[in-house]
Amino acid sequence: MREILPQLLWIGNARDARDVTGVLDRGISAVVDLALEEPPIGYPREIVYCRLPILDGEENQPAVLQTALLTIARFIQGDIPTLVACSGGMSRSPAVAAGALSLVKACPFAEALRQVAATGPCDVAPGLWNEIELLLTEC
Repeated sequence: MREILPQLLWIGNARDARDVTGVLDRGISAVVDLALEEPPIGYPREIVYCRLPILDGEENQPAVLQTALLTIARFIQGDIPTLVACSGGMSRSPAVAAGALSLVKACPFAEALRQVAATGPCDVAPGLWNEIELLLTEC
């Protein structure tokens, strides 16, 4: 699990998201689960759990992807400590977290993605990158 914004935003993989004790120990209050291929996670009642499964590439439902971007942005704006997780933690979670940061900071998506990538490895699928950039122009 990688901390993107101190005490506010983390990205991770499916194993990180399933570590309920680790999530709680970090003070995370909301989890946005993007992993289409992973089963849903059972969290305690006090955790906000948003399952918005997306593909690691093209052909995502625009409404689902846009909901993920806006939800994470709203959590950041509301100072709600949030984990964004996908299966491997290398493409969907960094890309969508960066898209949300782009909305919050009113900066280009590429700049927000560089900030996320500075915390560790990223390998964003080009199709997903394009879909997020297109949606950000509509938000």
